[in-house]
Amino acid sequence: MHERESVLGLLRQYGWNATSFQVLEQGFQYWFCGEDACIAYVDTGRAWVAAGAPITRAERLGEVALAFVAAATRAGRRASFFAVERRFVALPPLRPTLIGEQPVWNPAGWAALVEGHRSLREQLRRARAKGVVVRTVPGAALLGPEAPLRRDIEALILHWLAGRPMAPMGFLVDVQPFSHAEERRYFVAECAGNLVGFLAAVPIYTRKGWLFEDLLRHQRAPNGTAEMLIDFAMRQIAREGSEYATLGLAPLAGSVAPWLGLVRSASAALYDFRGVQSFRARLRPDRWDPIYLIYPSAGHPAVLENSVALWDALTAFARGRLASFGLETLLRGPALVIRLLAVLLVPWTILLAVVAVQLFPSPVVRTAWVTFDTALILVLFALAARWRRWLGIAVATAVSLDAILTTLQVMFFNLKRLSGPYEAMSMALAIAAPTAAAIVLWRAVGHRHATGQTTPPAEAAGQLL
Repeated sequence: MHERESVLGLLRQYGWNATSFQVLEQGFQYWFCGEDACIAYVDTGRAWVAAGAPITRAERLGEVALAFVAAATRAGRRASFFAVERRFVALPPLRPTLIGEQPVWNPAGWAALVEGHRSLREQLRRARAKGVVVRTVPGAALLGPEAPLRRDIEALILHWLAGRPMAPMGFLVDVQPFSHAEERRYFVAECAGNLVGFLAAVPIYTRKGWLFEDLLRHQRAPNGTAEMLIDFAMRQIAREGSEYATLGLAPLAGSVAPWLGLVRSASAALYDFRGVQSFRARLRPDRWDPIYLIYPSAGHPAVLENSVALWDALTAFARGRLASFGLETLLRGPALVIRLLAVLLVPWTILLAVVAVQLFPSPVVRTAWVTFDTALILVLFALAARWRRWLGIAVATAVSLDAILTTLQVMFFNLKRLSGPYEAMSMALAIAAPTAAAIVLWRAVGHRHATGQTTPPAEAAGQLL
């Protein structure tokens, strides 16, 4: 706690980076360079990934950054700085990579912006017409874990996290809205007495500004709830004289490297990069500031060094456990995974259609399996396109029966007829594949039922908020 209070003191003096206040949350370590400089970072086991630029006066940024890199090297770690802004990109020998853009507003101009923005006014009108009301909540009202409103907000956070296609992440996207509550601004949206939206803003001290860090809305919140929260918050901080506001990084937005553009497209089913940028763009920011990942260059090809630095950053977001993070995401059964199951089933079905009949009790049985798998391919593609709970249950049940019947066939027919290792491997795969698919599908059914989703998470309304 003493360490965090020291960091808070430095933030009040030198906190300039938009993400600077977030380093007070759980999960960060602190590296101090004298009494007037600090870097918050995550140790992934192979790298120290810093959260933004050093917290110090501007003229010491370069000196402190290089000292941090040297300290990481002595500890046997790589070093990088994630989510830094333009004033920190010209420092040799650090190499910058654009990782996205950040929308910025001057709150003083927000009211005029709304007046000239017909579609935004319509969203606000819709929310009001549905009875949505936004109010400010003092931090003191949320300090106690037993406070009723805090319990409601925590329930909303759990609901929101459960509805994401990816497992919960850490580092700069962890949802920890109650630390140093007295320094934050809280806004809640309610409808018919129920909490339907929440916004927590954190200060950017030396820019007289705020980062809208946590913006969440319930799956069943009326349209315009998120916009109403932002509108209310913007007007509030404008009255307080704030000069800067941002919704934070839109990852992979802007003119990123071509290979990062491919990553953006390939992973769209897990994270809607374009949707995040589009939502922010609809609010007509005054400008977009580029955001960078910076790391020491060892003279290797840029693509290689970029890949290593981004891998370190992803590991930090995955709380240092990429494998378990990937497994948990897989078991949530996002649309991408269901579609992948369908794709993988295609070559297997073709193999069944042409394989020697002696692997089956009879040609009729082989035809039945091929017909079943063909139908399953079509249904899985349909399920990936639009989730329907009844269909999800039906498919999960059918695949479970597939796993059971396949196991029985292998035990009582195929085992005694195996003629070599390739057939044994095929039979093992025949059992393992539907068993794993059944687990994924049942987890997907439970996941979507718990969060009330009727569409795959990647396409769900409000996924970005």
